[in-house]
Amino acid sequence: MYQKAQSLRRLSTQEAVSLAMEGRWKEAVEANKRLLESFPNDIDACNRLGKAYMELGEYYLAREAYEKTLELDQYNTIAKKNLNRLSHLGNAAVGSGSSLPKVEPQQFIEEAGKSGIVNLTKLAPPEILGKTTAGEAINLKIEGSNLIVGNSREEYLGQIEPKEGQRLIKLMEGGNRYEGAIISSTEEAVTVIIREVYQHPSQEGRHSFPPKRAPEIRPFVSDRIIRQQLESEETLPEEVDYTVVGGEEIELLPKELADADEESDNEEEEE
Repeated sequence: MYQKAQSLRRLSTQEAVSLAMEGRWKEAVEANKRLLESFPNDIDACNRLGKAYMELGEYYLAREAYEKTLELDQYNTIAKKNLNRLSHLGNAAVGSGSSLPKVEPQQFIEEAGKSGIVNLTKLAPPEILGKTTAGEAINLKIEGSNLIVGNSREEYLGQIEPKEGQRLIKLMEGGNRYEGAIISSTEEAVTVIIREVYQHPSQEGRHSFPPKRAPEIRPFVSDRIIRQQLESEETLPEEVDYTVVGGEEIELLPKELADADEESDNEEEEE
């Protein structure tokens, strides 16, 4: 009976995580609610439910989910950080949802010379950053000697670091075009990825992001987005491989899944 319950928990968790990774937030809410009906003390499901509500703009319900997490685990850093974030957002109407367009992470290839990851400076107020999540598309705008980053609502998020910004400004003024997305966002730090999508003939041979080592092309994997957006300060077990290509930064499979998988393997051996 116990093994059947754990198998059900494992499958339900996989479904909830997959829905979140696909950005299907309404379905993710229902999946996590079903999971909590069967396993009311599932801390990871509470956190995922809070995340899904935040993405839908249902901040009051998100608070309830994270407060439930703290009832189960008063030291849970994910819930604490997100409750602090929610304190800046007020109460949105149920079903309001986020209107900001998302960028599919698999579209971004971290390619030497063509794309780069940069930190923003002179950040926007917490009430703006609190609504900012990984995967959101960004806009770049030149203002004097500064390269400004905004979201699709034309809200200011921050500035590209001066050294990177001034180089990109020269290339943009020369005809290059760029697109980008949020990798992670907290009240203290915002990280974005910027990619060259068009190089003007006059800029041929000039790197948007000069390589710091031998040129390489590697996937920009979504587990980086996922874990940073959860804003966990806990260390992941080294023996588990969480790398996933594609799909925001949503959530990694919790430790219970690894335990359940191990139990499943033991069942097969016994058979």
